[in-house]
Amino acid sequence: MTGPRVLAELVRAPAALTVLGDTLTGAAAAGRGHGLRAVRLAAASTCLYWAGMALNDYADRHVDAEERPDRPIPSGRVSPGTALATASVLTGAGLALAAGRRTLPIAVPLAAAVWAYDLKLKNTPFGPAAMATTRGLDVLMGAGTSRWRGAAPSAAVIACHTYTVTLVSRQETYGATASLPAGALAATTALSLGAAGLCPPVVDPARRATSTALLGGYLLAAGAAQLAAIVRPDAAHLRRAVGAGIHAMIPLQAALIARTGRLRAALPLLAAYPLARRLARKVSPT
Repeated sequence: MTGPRVLAELVRAPAALTVLGDTLTGAAAAGRGHGLRAVRLAAASTCLYWAGMALNDYADRHVDAEERPDRPIPSGRVSPGTALATASVLTGAGLALAAGRRTLPIAVPLAAAVWAYDLKLKNTPFGPAAMATTRGLDVLMGAGTSRWRGAAPSAAVIACHTYTVTLVSRQETYGATASLPAGALAATTALSLGAAGLCPPVVDPARRATSTALLGGYLLAAGAAQLAAIVRPDAAHLRRAVGAGIHAMIPLQAALIARTGRLRAALPLLAAYPLARRLARKVSPT
């Protein structure tokens, strides 16, 4: 029988801390509150994220047997059938939590995109775009079908960051040339500037200062590892850049929430950042 610890490793449980802010970002951008609805949608996002991680290991089990034999499936601690069943159950749970006439129409294509990425698109030229689509849809789910336009700019920022991290992750096993992390650093810098530009011309000084500080934190969180990977673009440094990029999603989400004036929602979200980094030492987010 598969134990909780192994299942946590299969779904990269701590990495879900980087997903909690997606729907909160979408809700804030759309002018929605952060009450029980937000908690329910954050739980839905977590389930769909975990489903994607389990499905990823199911789809990559033959490659992992050679490249990452310590993962749950190739090490024999989880059977392929268990991984597939876990992904299916978590997908169903995510859709159930997202049930609602304004959210389910986004949750369904989100779940479909997760399965399409893992089973068909991951190793194709469309892989990074497919992964970016999942995170963009996750943000829009927080806004709902009636207010998605207000959240579209924030969703685009999150999607572009995801695209960059995914692009680097495709080379984290073998290493790459310095141009790959250099491009990622350029994209991170551009996203920081672009997200800062989302603030309206006349805005509360505290809101602007907080959002700017958080964007600086995002740039530092992702950019430092990307800079190190430029100097040494081997597999180890690229993996660190990918992990840092995943965790940097948290200050980016917080910055996007802060620009809407929801400082009380943005700042507590940051508490997930050190926790996610600490837990990553036990369970890799990649």
